[in-house]
Amino acid sequence: MRIISGRWKGKRLNAPKDLPTRPTTDFAKEALFNILNHRFYLNEVNVLDLFAGIGGVSFEFASRGAEKVHSVDQFTKCTTFITETAETLGFGQLEVFREDAFAYLGKTHHDQYDIIFADPPFDLPTQDYIKLIDLIIENQFLDEGGLLILEHPKDQNFEGHPFYVEHKKYGNIHFSFFEIEDDSEEE
Repeated sequence: MRIISGRWKGKRLNAPKDLPTRPTTDFAKEALFNILNHRFYLNEVNVLDLFAGIGGVSFEFASRGAEKVHSVDQFTKCTTFITETAETLGFGQLEVFREDAFAYLGKTHHDQYDIIFADPPFDLPTQDYIKLIDLIIENQFLDEGGLLILEHPKDQNFEGHPFYVEHKKYGNIHFSFFEIEDDSEEE
């Protein structure tokens, strides 16, 4: 895995081989960040990375200067790798939570995020994908004008969801985008 842009552009990170992850490919990550660069000032965003795995997306946001990055994963080896790597690279804005993503979303909180990236296991049942989206929106994790990006396999389709915006495909990687419109833009 490598960091594509920002302070640590080109930095290769070697995660242990025995981690239970399926990292987002560099190709898909680069395409996704091209989209985000046109929509956000990435050095001003607060980010939540759910099912963070080895932290590839978290590190990309941190390298680009995101104000706050919260990485959530339930596996100790993953969170240890993210924590140690963040310390080595000087990513003080990156905070790691070892917890199941659904449990994390079910807690009372005070944080809202401009961008939420979720990359759950591809064998997650459709109803759990929907539950994930709904928990994020109902519990107000996503700020108005913010964007939820869900990475998923090709057999999942979320076009009927009320907050669905669009779908992008990069190789075998599929991203669906959801947003809560900013009411201030309607005036």
